[in-house]
Amino acid sequence: MVELLPSILSADFARLGEEVQAAERGGGTVIHVDVMDGHFVPNLTLGPPVVKSLRRVTDLPLDCHMMIENPDEFVEAFAEAGTNWMSVHYEACRHLHRSLELIAHHGLQPGVVINPATSVDLLIPVLGMVHHVLVMSVNPGFGGQSFIPYSLKKIQRLKELRQELGLSYRIEVDGGVAHDTIAMVVEAGAELLVAGNAVFGAGHPERDARALLEAAQQAAATV
Repeated sequence: MVELLPSILSADFARLGEEVQAAERGGGTVIHVDVMDGHFVPNLTLGPPVVKSLRRVTDLPLDCHMMIENPDEFVEAFAEAGTNWMSVHYEACRHLHRSLELIAHHGLQPGVVINPATSVDLLIPVLGMVHHVLVMSVNPGFGGQSFIPYSLKKIQRLKELRQELGLSYRIEVDGGVAHDTIAMVVEAGAELLVAGNAVFGAGHPERDARALLEAAQQAAATV
C-alpha cells in the first residue's frame, strides 16, 4: 500500500500545526521531519522541541530523517519528544549496526538512508534490522530540488533484494516527488512517498496532498 508522507521542511512554520492537520486531511498518514545539523548537510533545521510541539497537534507517526553527524547522541531526546520512526544515513554512521540497535532500543522503528551516490548493495548486512529504507532521490539538504532519475534503479534493486532475502522492510523515497514523478517511483516499487514542496509549496496542503495521493494510488493499481 502506498502512503504519502508530507515533509514539514516546506511547510509554513508560522502555521505549522494547521499545515500538518490540513495535509493529514488530504490523506497524509505519516509526517516526515527533516533534521539537519549544518554539518552533514549544508542546512540547519529543527530539534526535539519542534517534534514535541508536533506531537501535540497530530496523532500520526512522526518520521524523523536524521541528516546529522553523530546521530546516536540524539536518539534518546527525539524518542522522548515523540518520534515514532527514525532513519539514519549510511554515510553518517561510523557503526551503523550499533546505531540501528540503539534506535530500536528506544522503541522507535529504525530506518537507513542512502544518498544518491551510495549503492543499495552496501546495505545488505543491515536490511534485516530495518523497518524502512529511504532512498534520497536528490542530494540532501534543501527542498525543491529536481528528481535524480537513477534513483528508480535503486528503488527497483531494493524491491528485488526484499524478495530475494525474504524481508519485509518498506521502501521510502524522498526528493523531487511531485505530480510528474510520483507514478514512476510507485511503479519502481516505492511505497512511502515523502513530498514537501508538492504538498505545501502552493499553500493548499489538503488539496495538493489529496491530488498526489490519488496519483500514487492510480499508479499502484497498475503495477
